[in-house]
Amino acid sequence: MSRQIFRRGMFFCLTLGLLVAPLALAGDKENEGQSREKEASRRKSGDSIPTASPIPNFANSGIAWLIKAQHPNGGWGAGSHANQQNRDPHKVQVDPATTSFVCTTLLRAGSTPVSGEHKDAVRRATEYLCGVIEKYDKPGPKITDITGTQIQAKLGPLVDTVMTTHYLARVLNDIPENDPLRKRVDRCLDGCIAKLEEAQGKDGSWNLGGGWAPVLQSSVATSALEVAEAAGKKVDASKLEKARDYQKGNFDRKTGQINARAGAGVALYALSSSQRANAAQARAAGELIRKAKREGVLKADAPVTAENLRKLGVDESKAVQFAEANADVLAQNQQIGNEQILKGFGNNGGEEFLSYLQTSESLVIVGGKKWKEWNAKMNTRLAKVQSKDGSWSGHHCITSPVFCTAAVVQCVTTDRDADMLIKIAERTALDSKNGAVRTARNK
Repeated sequence: MSRQIFRRGMFFCLTLGLLVAPLALAGDKENEGQSREKEASRRKSGDSIPTASPIPNFANSGIAWLIKAQHPNGGWGAGSHANQQNRDPHKVQVDPATTSFVCTTLLRAGSTPVSGEHKDAVRRATEYLCGVIEKYDKPGPKITDITGTQIQAKLGPLVDTVMTTHYLARVLNDIPENDPLRKRVDRCLDGCIAKLEEAQGKDGSWNLGGGWAPVLQSSVATSALEVAEAAGKKVDASKLEKARDYQKGNFDRKTGQINARAGAGVALYALSSSQRANAAQARAAGELIRKAKREGVLKADAPVTAENLRKLGVDESKAVQFAEANADVLAQNQQIGNEQILKGFGNNGGEEFLSYLQTSESLVIVGGKKWKEWNAKMNTRLAKVQSKDGSWSGHHCITSPVFCTAAVVQCVTTDRDADMLIKIAERTALDSKNGAVRTARNK
């Protein structure tokens, strides 16, 4: 997504001094210039931040197809599990999860409810989502009575709550405070966060209640809480930590084994989910070490270890956690080049495209050359399987061209969301409430 995203609120600079500076208001040219100067300074200082590339032409074709697929009420639908052969986007029922997923795609491509080429489409969709939530007055974790959709059957029955939470958190700070839609989104987001936290299982997952590969639903739920926290919302820190721990537990760094029981036995789904859960803490660990090296606090060849993080004032338990997340990511990055893993179920479905997206986000957060290599590979791989009309469809399970197209476009434009994604890592590192970093400024 473009740099306009999340310019409202507080920007937490990841330094040992725990400096804090305000994000620029979207559309404010003076503050935008300051933000660009700050980003340039960070790049010069050695921070690993991917540069946003122009949207590939083939992805623009996918965006155009999605705009044409929007229903008059502002929503999009993935279709029913019982009628997967129906791939006409206008002959399926609109649902909140698919609508939210498409909206997140359009945000990443540069359109918000108030700006961008497709602002009208995004605004209508956001109003549709708020309307769904406002009208649903039943207790429990759901936000809709719609059942039997493809993505509910495959990812899990709470996917509407999960993806809507994620999108509303993403869009909240793009809407001016004097816009009536802002208050609606704010209220609806609060309700969704409460439902999502309430629905979490004791093991930290959202696997309860069915779904073919609920590890993916749990992964997006974890990301939703991360994004909500980065947007300034109060999130239960213990629940977010449990969510990350659950995903991390599906990968054994020492053996390289991947626990795919909640991923329909498909290693790709569990690996990308674990990788995504590790990314923020791995980034935070790396940045703390890099900063210390630049300032001469640590030697130039100092590795990311719990001992070195403790030297920088990181709490004992968090030092171990951050170091292990970094080590896990390094090991996981070696796995993503394995074609046996990348092929997923054996051919492309929406689950494969979502998994590729999760890996893209993980690599953008962590930074480095691996992202460039992966992105080039995805651009080539995904362009080859695009339909003539500009969309993508799945060949198993989630066949919906709406869902698949949204996932692919997000995957190949992830670098446009670098600032927001890295903000999650910075927020993770600076969360002194969780004991992540002691007041190193006083050392």
